[in-house]
Amino acid sequence: MATDIQKLIGTSEEDDDEEMDMDVKEEDDEDEENGGKNIAAQIMAGVGGGMASNSSDSQFQHQQQFQEQVTTPAGGARRSRPLEEKERTKLRERHRRAITARILAGLRRHGNYNLRVRADINDVIAALAREAGWVVLPDGTTFPSRSQGSRPAGGTSAAVTSSSSHLVSQQTPPASLRGVSPGYQTSVEYNTCRMKGVFMPNPSPYDLSSSTQPQIPAVVGEGGEQTESDLHIGGSMDTINDKQIVDIPPIPKLPERDFAGTPFIPVYVMLPLGVVNMKCELVDPDDLLKQLKVLKSANVDGIMVDCWWGIVEAHTPQEYNWSGYSRLFQMVRELKLKLQAVMSFHECGGNVGDDVCIPLPHWVAEIGRSNPDIFFTDREGRRNPECLSWGIDKERVLRGRTAVEVYFDYMRSFRAEFDEFFTDGIISMVEVGLGPCGELRYPSCPVKHGWRYPGIGEFQCYDQYLLKSLKKTAEARGHPFWARGPDNAGFYNSQPHETGFFCDGGDYDGYYGRFFLNWYTRILIDHGDRVLSLAKLAFEGTQIAVKLSGIHWWYKTASHAAELTAGFYNPCNRDGYAAIATMLKKHKAALNFSCSESRMGDQQVDFAEAPADPEGLVWQVLNAAWEVGIPIASENALPCHDRVTYNKILDNAKPLNDPDGRHFLSFTHLRLSPLLMERQTFLEFERFVKRMHGSY
Repeated sequence: MATDIQKLIGTSEEDDDEEMDMDVKEEDDEDEENGGKNIAAQIMAGVGGGMASNSSDSQFQHQQQFQEQVTTPAGGARRSRPLEEKERTKLRERHRRAITARILAGLRRHGNYNLRVRADINDVIAALAREAGWVVLPDGTTFPSRSQGSRPAGGTSAAVTSSSSHLVSQQTPPASLRGVSPGYQTSVEYNTCRMKGVFMPNPSPYDLSSSTQPQIPAVVGEGGEQTESDLHIGGSMDTINDKQIVDIPPIPKLPERDFAGTPFIPVYVMLPLGVVNMKCELVDPDDLLKQLKVLKSANVDGIMVDCWWGIVEAHTPQEYNWSGYSRLFQMVRELKLKLQAVMSFHECGGNVGDDVCIPLPHWVAEIGRSNPDIFFTDREGRRNPECLSWGIDKERVLRGRTAVEVYFDYMRSFRAEFDEFFTDGIISMVEVGLGPCGELRYPSCPVKHGWRYPGIGEFQCYDQYLLKSLKKTAEARGHPFWARGPDNAGFYNSQPHETGFFCDGGDYDGYYGRFFLNWYTRILIDHGDRVLSLAKLAFEGTQIAVKLSGIHWWYKTASHAAELTAGFYNPCNRDGYAAIATMLKKHKAALNFSCSESRMGDQQVDFAEAPADPEGLVWQVLNAAWEVGIPIASENALPCHDRVTYNKILDNAKPLNDPDGRHFLSFTHLRLSPLLMERQTFLEFERFVKRMHGSY
């Protein structure tokens, strides 16, 4: 793995040889400098003697001797060292670097030391000294952290403090230090406070969160006085040259679960959205191959990729171009990785995290211009071309085919094109897109229509086909005047208490509200049922899956408004996910649930006014799925690269003390990016993979 990472970040053995050549050159220069001084002294002596004797012959002889000593046949002015001595120097340097590399690798792997890529033995000694309780200043001055007698003179401290502006970059101070002053971080991971002479250790990124760290109200002045609030610091304070240095006691780290011997959960990595371009060509295959090799070195089990309907069947119905995906799949097979394919029947672009634009097929867009009701529509009549309305699942409006038939033909083409990958078991799972972002939900929160978190969203049932279904259902119920959508459900960015439909005791729990919401969620479940019945035929013998989004905001309100507009009939007095799990059980489909990395603390800090409960939602969905015995896969909804978030995913993937030993089927990390390939980020990800595999 180290070799692959070095290739990506540009380090190589040639760099080491170049540095060794520079070391040899410096030794040559040193010898030349000493030799040059001796020769110059001889010349000066000779010149002086010549001036005393007025002998021009003597001066000429000294100048000739000088040229013979310092010139080379090529006209240079350097004396070359013997070749054997240079080679011995290179061997010694290479041996020293090899030992240092082994030390660094061991410390990074087993001790979690944060050492830079080109660290030397000085960095190792400094890290070990700090762990032993010593203070190591940027200039190398070292002293015991609580012994004033062996500390340096005040001049050193003042020099470090005064030059800190040249050594550090400004950052947000840790929560535990906010009572002291804004902090800075140096290259040796120390916070130098703006108040002179104060050095405070930078807490580890895996320490307790700010909510559990003690606040420090102390203020340290330049004199020897200590205010009353200083007593709350709990450390020691010493004075150096009228400057005070505060020692903060170490903060205890959070205990971590031991996952050694736990069930093996395969880890996949989602490829970038635009890994295949609109011409169905693989983008930058050489760079992608390097990245896949790095993932393989970290024991990643496979990759997940979107197979875009808008690329493969872009121009003409039932004419499919799989060329770019064929090259990608061949690359995956050569690396002995697994593959999860996503049948992406939605548009890419316009949502959070979308960095490319991949519309629906051109021929579908042409139909939409003449018949915009093939798209989901809100109460104001705005169309959303992100995916097709579920109202046309059985309507022959797509050049003589229904929407379900179009999906089935696409899936059959994929199965036939990559039959050998199914037979060899390389394609381990196929995720079937059922709505916006490939998720089974209504597009109730479109950013392009102005929605912003944590708005409740709007119902999406106002195209002619869904309204016709609503009218038919209302008439069958005997209440034809119920054939309408709610007129008091607010707007995209409304809050529940601002509406008559979602407020406590609102219409959502009345006779009409229950009728409408039952119909609305039944349309969602029936759509999934129809498409999965055909997907099961197309991919017989292969695990199929459905992605479900985590709509966790307003979860702590009675109505669960954001879930209702998305099609999940899940108010506080009803389980809206049990019926979905039962439908998936019918087709032996896995549930791929996002949001497994979300934490309550994040939501409370960002939007305290939106009573979110991602952890409660996760457990409700997981229990609904496990109750009927369907497998659960998962992926992160937001970027995650830190240990705290990874540990949260691990806790959800492998519930502690579960009597039935239940765990995730697989986990997919979103997504492959330059940030993931950065050294420190990748090491943390590699550690996460090992724990998902049950290594430790």
